[in-house]
Amino acid sequence: MDEVRVRKHLSSFQIIILGFLAVILAGALLLMLPVSTRHPGGASFMDALFTATSATCVTGLVVQDTATYWSSFGQAVILVLIQIGGMGVVTVAVAVTIVSGKKIGLMQRSTMQESIAAPQVGGIVRLTRFIVLTAFGIELLGAVCLGFVFLPEFGVGRGLWYSLWHSVSAFCNAGFDLMGVREHYSSLVAYADNAVVNVVIMLLIIVGGIGFLTWSDIRTNKWHVRRYRMQTKVVLTVTAALIVLPALYYYFIEFSYPQWEGLTGRERFWGALFSAVTPRTAGFNTLDFANMSEPGVAIMTILMLVGGSPGSTAGGMKTTTMAVLFLSMLSVFGRREHVEVFDRRVAGETVKYASAVLVMYLIFCLGGGILISSIEHLPMTACIFEAGSAIGTVGLTLGLTPQLSTASHIILMVLMYFGRVGGLTVVFAAISGTRPNVSKAPREKITVG
Repeated sequence: MDEVRVRKHLSSFQIIILGFLAVILAGALLLMLPVSTRHPGGASFMDALFTATSATCVTGLVVQDTATYWSSFGQAVILVLIQIGGMGVVTVAVAVTIVSGKKIGLMQRSTMQESIAAPQVGGIVRLTRFIVLTAFGIELLGAVCLGFVFLPEFGVGRGLWYSLWHSVSAFCNAGFDLMGVREHYSSLVAYADNAVVNVVIMLLIIVGGIGFLTWSDIRTNKWHVRRYRMQTKVVLTVTAALIVLPALYYYFIEFSYPQWEGLTGRERFWGALFSAVTPRTAGFNTLDFANMSEPGVAIMTILMLVGGSPGSTAGGMKTTTMAVLFLSMLSVFGRREHVEVFDRRVAGETVKYASAVLVMYLIFCLGGGILISSIEHLPMTACIFEAGSAIGTVGLTLGLTPQLSTASHIILMVLMYFGRVGGLTVVFAAISGTRPNVSKAPREKITVG
């Protein structure tokens, strides 16, 4: 009798979460090397692991100032982790396979499809090429634009490095900066009224956060908006709304409070726009958010949880998730059987997924905030903000992260990892291999609302 061998395959979802984990661990080991830090002895395991997790999950929360603690080698490692995390581990792996001339198998194509939320497997290799070329092209263009500011200020060598670093960090929605040479953890505060830095960084954040699928659709159909896929229209609409409405609030209401009376007109204008854009998982700041009022912090927390769009460098629940939930609410109010938008019907399964994602993010955000507040005995609002920044892979902070204990840092790392790989990805990976339950129990009505 021939021996029967059973070969177990990892599911696409398991490959994604294990891929991110492998990159994080490899990055942590590299950051622990003595050559990675400016002081002798190297970084501790927890500092290296937290930094590698934050970089790979394109978050931006740090326990050590990036510019003054890490050496040039350490900064290069962090930048590579940001690039891999922003484009996606699977995308980078497939891109390397394409460059090496190897054949892309069906399993790799399927994993790539799940990784970037592509609508179909067909054309996935062509889409991968588009993603890689677009990412590098936009990052290079952003670096050139930032060079007009950073080269005269820092010199040619450091200016080029700073331009490239902040362009990649912004496009990948990471929020890591090298401005600690001015003041530790100062981010882009020195450029609060600089039009070039504000415009370039915001555009990089928005372009990266909109998603490659959206840009591919725009490239195909150009200005023929009617031909855009429903998802593209939803992404563009929600993105615009989530920039304009918060910006108006910050400009007319938040910055009218006494603590902001020192702002000039230019700082108020750019600060309002930047404060609306950066919570979409970017993590840079041009103003001291520790001065933000509680309503301002609450709005920023909501923006952090929403995040960017599917198939993008951004994290969060995604703009499409919030759009589906909002449209579902409107359909209930209008007593319509189906959720509809742009003359198209949204599948009932999509509404269920969106609801599940919202509940998971709220549980993780509130749960993480409660745990950190209990451990550190800090105000609940600030801890929820920190947890929301981690789960949304944003990187904004009210100054708490470097001061937290190891237990709280572990909580933040778990939240960052969960936020980057995606809630449904983790769940589907955990239950992979189980058969779907097709049986139906007797139906009974339950009253809600």
